[in-house]
Amino acid sequence: MTLLYFCWKSGYHGTNTDSKCTGEFADANLSDSCRRRAAKEEMMKVIATEHAPAAIGPYSQGYITGNLVFTSGQVPIDPATGEIKSGIEEQAHQSCRNVLAILKAAGTDASKVIKTVCYISDMDQFGTFNQVYEQYFTSKPARSCVQVARLPKDVFCEVEAVAEL
Repeated sequence: MTLLYFCWKSGYHGTNTDSKCTGEFADANLSDSCRRRAAKEEMMKVIATEHAPAAIGPYSQGYITGNLVFTSGQVPIDPATGEIKSGIEEQAHQSCRNVLAILKAAGTDASKVIKTVCYISDMDQFGTFNQVYEQYFTSKPARSCVQVARLPKDVFCEVEAVAEL
């Protein structure tokens, strides 16, 4: 009945426009596009938490689809103060904490992370970054780590993750 209500409220009536129809008959006549839209609405959810910095662009902190959580890349902004500490070590800690906060808001944690992508602005800091990173992602998920020319706010690192619920 939830699917029927969603589709009727959304204006996706298919060929059945009788407002008195209910149950199996109405459900059988719902259009395929309505079914796909309803399934997508039920499966996709934006993640928002005050325990990670607000997005600094037109994107969300993270997204849940199916049984997966995707975080946006997290730069090392302290969500409580908006400050960015200096140094790769401090920044790596903050970026990882921000990712974990989004995962927690989604209902999962670091032990369920499948893959991360890490961006660093200086590959000479790779070792220091790894020492911090391994404290947070102890299950050793798949990972890509690349040097980039520049990151938002001129930070040293950014971390994103994909995890299971």
